[in-house]
Amino acid sequence: MELNITNETENLLFDRREIYGNIKANSTPSRIEVTKALAEKFSTSEENIKIKKIEGKFGAQTFDVEANIYTSKENKDKVEIKKKKDEKVAEPANEATPTPEEKPVIETAVPEERIEAPMEEALKEEAKENAEEKSQEESRE
Repeated sequence: MELNITNETENLLFDRREIYGNIKANSTPSRIEVTKALAEKFSTSEENIKIKKIEGKFGAQTFDVEANIYTSKENKDKVEIKKKKDEKVAEPANEATPTPEEKPVIETAVPEERIEAPMEEALKEEAKENAEEKSQEESRE
């Protein structure tokens, strides 16, 4: 993955740098990969970077990137709207997910025997109806 910066502007009102650039890659880079590349290039923390857009064209291996680099995480949180896809990036991957043993077991109010019985009865009735129809067709012939 190769990152080229095409335009960089300083926005003093929001205390950030607005970055526009291109990335050459075989497939669309993830937000995490772009954030890491920008953090290395600008020597800043990944928490201070907000990826605005990663856009590619069909068949091309270059992707346009827009990002904002803030001076601190507090400034970023004041200005930027939080979205679910950004929260997923910020969450640590090592959080424990509940195992099936820890999940609550929901018991059904109706025993399984009573659930299966009507189905079996319906199948038996259908088989009887089919047999009656066949016998009526045979008697007509």
